[in-house]
Amino acid sequence: MNSIVRDSDVVELSGPPVFAFGQKVRANRTIRNDGTYRGKEIGDVLVKKGEVGYVVVIGTFLQQFYIYGVEFLESGYRVGMKRKELESVDACEEIDDLPLPEES
Repeated sequence: MNSIVRDSDVVELSGPPVFAFGQKVRANRTIRNDGTYRGKEIGDVLVKKGEVGYVVVIGTFLQQFYIYGVEFLESGYRVGMKRKELESVDACEEIDDLPLPEES
């Protein structure tokens, strides 16, 4: 009777959300409509890998995960995504901007 399949035994809700409202994030995988996005066919691409957006809503799913509502600039879609589907753009830029050590 229990047909809900959980991704893992980890409960993210025991800590604070990883991303904050207004934070700039990047999709680290292509996201297709699973049937929950109205007006699009199941399987239609909603977000391309690497697309940048901003967190506009933070909710929960299955009393286990945070779901981040992200407004994507390129496509114009607002899509709910799990933490594992996103990465912070700011953190990536900071790492890229670190100075290289000088050779002696």
